[in-house]
Amino acid sequence: MKMEKRLHLILSFLLLFLSANVAMGQTISIGPRIEKISKKGKNTSDASRRKKKTKKSMQKRTDEQRLSSKTIIQNMLNNMVQVEGGTFRMGATEEQGKDAGDDEKPAHRVMVASFSIGKYEVTQEEWTAVMGSNPSHFKGNKRPVERVSWNDCLQFIEKLNKMTGRQFRLPTEAEWEYAARGGGKSKCTKFAGSSDADKVAWYDYNSDSETHEVGKKQANELGLFDMAGNVWEWCSDHKTAYESGSENTPAEVSSGQQSSDSRVNRGGSWRSSEKLCRVSFRFDDDAMERFNTVGLRLAE
Repeated sequence: MKMEKRLHLILSFLLLFLSANVAMGQTISIGPRIEKISKKGKNTSDASRRKKKTKKSMQKRTDEQRLSSKTIIQNMLNNMVQVEGGTFRMGATEEQGKDAGDDEKPAHRVMVASFSIGKYEVTQEEWTAVMGSNPSHFKGNKRPVERVSWNDCLQFIEKLNKMTGRQFRLPTEAEWEYAARGGGKSKCTKFAGSSDADKVAWYDYNSDSETHEVGKKQANELGLFDMAGNVWEWCSDHKTAYESGSENTPAEVSSGQQSSDSRVNRGGSWRSSEKLCRVSFRFDDDAMERFNTVGLRLAE
């Protein structure tokens, strides 16, 4: 009996001890473990939410960029100016005086069909919206794109045409000069829109050795800006000698037709002297070369 009582007491004591241990030990040991698991679950949930938020934010930025690009391209389309065709005297006309070079002679009559031309030089934001990158040396969304070769321009136009369903191209040399002179509204000025270069052009005297935002100088008779100075503008033609007598405007080169020879560029640049910014001055460069003085203007 005594042995049974002792065993009973021992068992009761052990049960009491175990109960106390469970009541205290398990609460202490299990509690933090549950808390730890709970925190881990919370951390996983937070990370998942952050990941979704980042993905949404990135998607939003992509959508905004896509919308911005569409707006930029639409503005570019809206800024095409219709030029009514006509006949004009191209080359070394009287107002060019002694500044006219031999390659501008003789002055001769040219007939140009109606066409459209960009109100502004193609800007860096417009180039980026189409090509996805900006090659320019002088950065600025509203500055003209430069450091683009003639061949680069054809690639830009090809992509733009696929995006818009339009038929943009580079202007012919005759179209460019006709537009620079003011078309049928011409006042026979030395530069595009004035005989005072400072009013219409960024050139070596006033440019501070850099390009400037388009449209900041006075427009010409057709409402076209920067056809004198800022950057030279590629034309579709090869440079050929003038001949006397009337001629039709040369046919434009279709986009996508790459070239390894020289092509005409017109209008002068931020680095040019006043003489080089005249409406009749002619220049050409290798179609594969890129310069921080040369950009483009669209025609259609």
